Amino acid sequence: MDIEEKLARIGITGTLYKLFLTAVRLGGASVTEVAAEAGLPRTTAHDALTKLEAEGLIKFVDHGKRRFVVAQDPGILLERLEARRQMLSDVMPVLRSMYHHESGQPNVRFHPGPEGIRTALWDTLSGGDKVLRATLSMKELMAEPGLEEMERYLQERARRGTWLRVIRSVERDIVPIWPSSQEFRRELRYAPPDHTLAMTCFVYGNKVCLISSARESYGMIIDSAEFAAFQASLFDAMWSLSTPDIRPAISPE
Repeated sequence: MDIEEKLARIGITGTLYKLFLTAVRLGGASVTEVAAEAGLPRTTAHDALTKLEAEGLIKFVDHGKRRFVVAQDPGILLERLEARRQMLSDVMPVLRSMYHHESGQPNVRFHPGPEGIRTALWDTLSGGDKVLRATLSMKELMAEPGLEEMERYLQERARRGTWLRVIRSVERDIVPIWPSSQEFRRELRYAPPDHTLAMTCFVYGNKVCLISSARESYGMIIDSAEFAAFQASLFDAMWSLSTPDIRPAISPE
């Protein structure tokens, strides 16, 4: 596969390809010179060069009444691909959720190990929900993903303006941190004493996220509108039986 075919894979084809390679080869030349070297009419070349400028591949430099074309470092192509990869990575959870929702097919993603737990945890912020329902098993979360990662997650959630409606078990709390807070957009209740919540679960959009203990070490995301609605109903029933948080918060050592 030659350079023309490879650049075509990322959308630099035809006139754009001719002008980009000409600009790279000349280094810096007037629009008229670049057009002539590429064998194109000046008007056609100018329009195409404007597109290349928008992509960050060349820039125009005005000198007196003449406009020069200066090619940017070809390394910009790698930056462009990386930016697109990151953009697609950011929107992929939402696109997958839309796909499975429209197709009516549930989707289960199993993420093993500590990295899998972090992946599942951060996915709960991918849907843009205004309120998350969650049961948190504090003892397990302090072990994996750990306090530092949880603090980053909670701060980012609050920064996005997402409320967390959370139920915890008193016996699973190591220290009573993360109380109800308007500032941190969190409403906490404690489950009845005869209900021990030994696993973390989030309900958001059409998804349910399950986070295991460090011993079993996995995160699981179930993308199913029916299952999410079922879990939301169970959460709401438990919420109505739970006790609002009235204890003072203690900072972790």
